[in-house]
Amino acid sequence: MALTAPDFSVAASETELEALAAKLRERNFEVLVVDDGAAARDEVLSRIPDGASVHSGKSKTLEDAGIFAALMEGDSYDFIRKKTSKMDRRTQMDEIRRLGSTPDVMLGSAHAVTEAGQIVITSASGSQIGPIASGAGKLILVIGSQKIVPDLDTAFRRIKEYVFPYEDARLREQLGIGTRITRTLILESDFMPGRTTIILVRQPIGV
Repeated sequence: MALTAPDFSVAASETELEALAAKLRERNFEVLVVDDGAAARDEVLSRIPDGASVHSGKSKTLEDAGIFAALMEGDSYDFIRKKTSKMDRRTQMDEIRRLGSTPDVMLGSAHAVTEAGQIVITSASGSQIGPIASGAGKLILVIGSQKIVPDLDTAFRRIKEYVFPYEDARLREQLGIGTRITRTLILESDFMPGRTTIILVRQPIGV
């Protein structure tokens, strides 16, 4: 018998958000709760030192919050995607890989976060996994409250049933090719506090 599909687009309650924030802090993550994408953008930009090298995953959350545009259009930071977007992936892939592997600050989102505070991120190429896991000096993740799920089983279900179909359709429309799930990272905690900031957004944002 098929399981009833959860609605993975619904915002979490304030009680759920505060409970998750407490769990994340226990895992050595710095946590802020903000109302919307604009507030998340302001918090992200305020945490990036002038002149820092900054990288990001391909994230609808960062796009919806205006963070990606602010970095592409601004000149206060060394935004790595400004460089790599002009490079030839057939002949300069090694250089692209090196540029993105050890930024001062890595920005991104997550595809799900469990009520216990486990952050789940999946990828096709895996290019963002390295800097998120350890390559970047600092990590900032912006996560919409609709991504909170009860447990890891539901996190994987959210990725397969909700996130993957969206991303696959988007890439087929834009590039004529689909995507695949080849690597999944689970952030259980930080060994020491101070590296990772989680910005939880009350309003649903991203996918």
